[in-house]
Amino acid sequence: MALTAEEKRKYAQIAKELRMTIIDVMLWSGGAHVGGSLSIVEILTMLYFKHLNIDPKDPDNEDRDRFILSKGHAAAGYIPALAKRGYFPEEELKSFNHFRSPFAMHPDSKKIIGCDASAGSLGHGLSMAVGLGLAAKQLKKDWKTVCLMGDGECCEGSIWEAAMSAAHFKLGNVIGIVDRNKFMIDGTTEQVMALEPFADKWRSFGWKVLDIDGNDLDAVDEALTEAWKATDVPTLILANTIKGKGVSFMENKVMYHYASADSAICEQAKEEIMKGGE
Repeated sequence: MALTAEEKRKYAQIAKELRMTIIDVMLWSGGAHVGGSLSIVEILTMLYFKHLNIDPKDPDNEDRDRFILSKGHAAAGYIPALAKRGYFPEEELKSFNHFRSPFAMHPDSKKIIGCDASAGSLGHGLSMAVGLGLAAKQLKKDWKTVCLMGDGECCEGSIWEAAMSAAHFKLGNVIGIVDRNKFMIDGTTEQVMALEPFADKWRSFGWKVLDIDGNDLDAVDEALTEAWKATDVPTLILANTIKGKGVSFMENKVMYHYASADSAICEQAKEEIMKGGE
């Protein structure tokens, strides 16, 4: 069922607030992986505010759904989403990447409430998701594991080993999402290490592929709803996004993969985000 007009307004407002917080985090921390954090906002919004079976008041519930941010450098988007969902006060985000802060450039599950997996070196998240999927199957539990990857990290061979394993073990409880913003730190993915035909590669590994606009709330919602129905086939949501989405001077600019900015630039970015969709 499509989102109602009221739901659309609600989630769009959450996404807008999350984008503004990402800009704040970039300022407070002195720099952040802002481009790839802005590109995943609609995905995080629909996961954390609709689809994931989670409870911030009971973050370690063994029957909760699990989420793995394999592209861990997008912690500047992920950690604010956890705060907005109620796992800890948003005020604490001001310490992001400061000395002794629990919030670093990559998420640490030992320090962050609500974080299911630590991330750092790329290419490991999907393997962890396979392990969790196997565990749920062995324990006869019905929780899902969602793994959000970057398209750049799909250059890693470990991603494809995990993809092969998930299909082999019929892990319909594993949902992969690729943030297909087409940029990595050194340039475009197709210049650095071509991925296309990308969707066909996942299909050939035995995955059900849903190719969508990853910055469209309705499309993300529909894809997640479909993925949640899977039985014995893992689902890959190929989310075509815009790097730096929501800030015109950051969109599709490799220089904003990681960047710092002064307060004037951040205010300019937030003004654009506030006006977006009006």
